[in-house]
Amino acid sequence: MSKSMLEQIRAMTTIVADTGDIEAIKLHTPTDATTNPSLILTASEKPQYAHLIQDAVSYAQSKASSKEQMPSLMMDKLFVNFGLEILKIVPGRVSTEVDARLSFDVEGSIKKAHTLIELYKTAGISKERILIKLASTWEGAQAAAQLEKEGIHCNMTLMFSLPQAIACADAKATLVSPFVGRILDWYKKNEGVAGYAPDKDPGVLSVTEVYNYYKKFGYKTQVMGASFRNSDEIIELAGCDLLTISPTYLDELSKKEGDVKRKLDPEKAKTLPLEKITLDEKKFRLMFNENAMATDKLAEGIRKFAEDAVKLEKKILTSSKL
Repeated sequence: MSKSMLEQIRAMTTIVADTGDIEAIKLHTPTDATTNPSLILTASEKPQYAHLIQDAVSYAQSKASSKEQMPSLMMDKLFVNFGLEILKIVPGRVSTEVDARLSFDVEGSIKKAHTLIELYKTAGISKERILIKLASTWEGAQAAAQLEKEGIHCNMTLMFSLPQAIACADAKATLVSPFVGRILDWYKKNEGVAGYAPDKDPGVLSVTEVYNYYKKFGYKTQVMGASFRNSDEIIELAGCDLLTISPTYLDELSKKEGDVKRKLDPEKAKTLPLEKITLDEKKFRLMFNENAMATDKLAEGIRKFAEDAVKLEKKILTSSKL
């Protein structure tokens, strides 16, 4: 019997489930799973997760010394509660996101990461099974550098460009998550086209550029393609270190047949004529600013994650009459 496309990709790439829906994770048996405020907001609508929300509310009520502390305590515990449920299913790691409103706050991000790791530790989960998700800002990279020195592993999210990737690799972040689909969205809108051939997809090209740069210069940081708009993008990135895929595409690829060829190859990357780029903060900001797509999408991504976190807070506080 021929192997599905998902099975073939799994043979060369670690498959990660990109969802807060625990039932969907059970169905596809990924190695790791990633969450974010938007995914947890969606999952929180489902009645089977009401107990996770109620537990987070009870925790916040027992710990808060003022009403102002409630939202932060509740959200930290809620994100960890979802992470704990996911870790009962996946053999590897779960990514838990630092509040997007801390994207430009080095100390605040470090403090929040410590809080999340402590909550996991209290529940009996070691930091080795947790990835702290931070936005790929200059400040996010500096926070990651400190956390990695402490043995707390980081997943750098909202990545749209090479300077972001270099800053995060210089910080020795465990992995980066370049956003394939959101890059495609920007180019379709700004170039007024309906789509691109898979091998010309701007999101695929961006992840390929980051992957090749890392492998060429021997960075240990792994690349995890994220945020897909179609299964062709996933097939085109076969061989990437990791791919985090929504249940919709996991399901589609598990039913698709046909040969999947390795597209990203560390040995081939080592032969490419690339130049190493040395970044300090000034050079990072200038290089990043020259990329209109990346500046637009990072700002939009931070706003959207922050907005969904606020929506989730308000929804729970209102329904719990707090």
